[in-house]
Amino acid sequence: MIVAALLDRAKAQGVMIATAESCTGGMVASALTDIPGSSAVVDRGFVTYTNAAKQQMLGVQAATLDAYGAVSEEVAREMAEGALHHSQAQLAVSITGIAGPGGSEFKPEGRVCFGLAADGLHTRSETVEFGPLGRENVRRAARDHALGLLSQALSSIAQK
Repeated sequence: MIVAALLDRAKAQGVMIATAESCTGGMVASALTDIPGSSAVVDRGFVTYTNAAKQQMLGVQAATLDAYGAVSEEVAREMAEGALHHSQAQLAVSITGIAGPGGSEFKPEGRVCFGLAADGLHTRSETVEFGPLGRENVRRAARDHALGLLSQALSSIAQK
């Protein structure tokens, strides 16, 4: 399974992982910790569903939330960096999005923003438009995308 391989790679590289999740509510951390032995690699997961939680637990700036909204690459970036800063991890992924139902003209259902922060690497963020797949499917797609980002990051760390 891809998650087991990801954990094996992280362990071999001596990399601990943290997650910062909003719309997925801990699904990435759950996928990682479903695998026996994951405690050697998974440091912690932050579920920060509200803006207040994002600020209190991850240090997301109120000004960033006010300027861009919770579903933005800027907030995803601050979430990932905050997870790294507030943990013992060397690699962190973040997710914030609109799983649905609902959304707006400007932030439609299925829009999910991701952040990836790692010691010694430039923090990156991206937006994926999964579309109106329904809440459960958007959340699953976001979880799987985040796991892929972690895998890619481990490859970048290995090449450093």
